[in-house]
Amino acid sequence: MQELYMTNREGISRDQAEQMIDQLLAQYSNLNKVLIIPPDYTRCYSYAGELTQILYQKLAPTATVHVMPALGTHMAMDEEEKEKFFKGVVPDEAILIHHWQTDTISIGSVPKEVISEISEGLYETDIEVELNEKLINGGYDLILSIGQVVPHEVVGMANYSKNIFVGVGGRQMINKSHMLSAICGMEKALGVADSPARKVFDYAQQHFLDGKVPLVYLQTVTTQDEEENVKLQGLYMGSSRTPFEKAVELSQELNIVHVDRRAKKMVTYLDPFELKTTWVGNKGVYRTRMAVADGGDLIILAPGVKAFGENEEMDQMTRTFGYKGRDYVLDLFNKGKFENRVMSAAHLIQGSSDGRFTITYCTKPENLSKEEINQVGYEWMDYNEASSLYDPEKLKDGWNTLENGEEIYFVKTPALGLWKVD
Repeated sequence: MQELYMTNREGISRDQAEQMIDQLLAQYSNLNKVLIIPPDYTRCYSYAGELTQILYQKLAPTATVHVMPALGTHMAMDEEEKEKFFKGVVPDEAILIHHWQTDTISIGSVPKEVISEISEGLYETDIEVELNEKLINGGYDLILSIGQVVPHEVVGMANYSKNIFVGVGGRQMINKSHMLSAICGMEKALGVADSPARKVFDYAQQHFLDGKVPLVYLQTVTTQDEEENVKLQGLYMGSSRTPFEKAVELSQELNIVHVDRRAKKMVTYLDPFELKTTWVGNKGVYRTRMAVADGGDLIILAPGVKAFGENEEMDQMTRTFGYKGRDYVLDLFNKGKFENRVMSAAHLIQGSSDGRFTITYCTKPENLSKEEINQVGYEWMDYNEASSLYDPEKLKDGWNTLENGEEIYFVKTPALGLWKVD
C-alpha cells in the first residue's frame, strides 16, 4: 500500500484527516468486512474517536463494520463514554468488547533467548503471543488500528503494535511485557522508541502479523490548545513501522516537557470522566515522576477515582499487596505470590516512588477512603480540601506561586505527555 503521512504543528483539520482517509480507502476495493480498533476512553485525547467516526460513516454503507476498542485489561466503555467518544455515529450493535482473559488465541511465541537478550539477562522467559480470535478468524478484509503515539510507562512510546498485542491481546503478553519493563526500569524506557517492551512487540509483529493479517495502522500525535481542545498535529497511516517512527519523532518534540529543575511539590489532575481507577490514574505518577525532587511531594487530584483496578482481579491484587516499592514486590514475585497475574506486580512496582518522594492521592471520601488509600501505601487528602488549596481551574500548566508563597509545578493532563528534567 501507499503510506500516508501528514505533519502540521498548526493543526490538522477534520477535513484534511478525512481526505487522508479517502486516499487510504481508495487503495482497497471490494471491502465487505472491516474491523476498526480504536483505543478506549482513557485515550480520549487521541483524536481516535473522530477518526473512528469518519471511517465508520464511509465504510458502513457498503460493508459490515465492527469497532473493537483496545481495552487491554481496562473495563469496557460505558454508555456515557461511548457517546462522548463516538458521538452516536457507531451503533451499539457494531461495538465488540474484548475480553483479555477469554477471547484470545495463540499465534506464536517470542523465545526465551530473545527475551533474555532484550533484558540483558534480567528476565528469562518465553512470551506467548495471543490476540483476540476475531483478528485471525473473523474474516475481515481490512483491520484498521487507530492509536495515539505519546510517551508511555511500559513501552516507552505508545502506540503501533501495542494497540494490538496489549489492547486486544491476552494474559501472557500483557503480563510479561509489563514485567519486562518494570524489571528493566521504567524511567529508562519512558519517552524512548526502542524500549525493551517495544522490541518484544516488534519481534511479534515481524514474525506473526506482517504479511499474515490485513492490518493498517493510523497513528496520531496530539496536544491541547489554549481552550483545552484536542489539537491533531500528526497523522501517519501505513502497515510498516515507518508511520510509528515518524509519529515518535513529532511526539518527542511536542509531548515531552523539559522542566528546568525538579519540583519540590508537583500537583497533577485526573479528569474524572477519563480516569476512574489508580490502575490508569497512575499516569499522574508515571508521567511526572522524572520531574519530582528527591524528598518532594506528588499531589494527585483524583475526583473520579473510585477503585484501584480496572477489574475485580486487579483491584484485589492492589488492595492485597499495595504500592510499597520495587524490592518488596519483587520479593513477593519471586515467592510466587502473583502466579499468572504478573502485570499486577509490574503495575505495583511502577506506581511506587520507592521512597524517593511522597505520593498523596486526593479522592472524595465516598469514592475511596483515607483507610483504603493508606492501606495500599499512599498518603491521602480529601479532594475537597486539596482542590481548595490547589484549584485545578485556576492553576496553569507549569510553575505556579500560591497565595501563601509556596511554589508548585502543575500538570493538568498527564496522559498527554511526559515531564522530565534532563
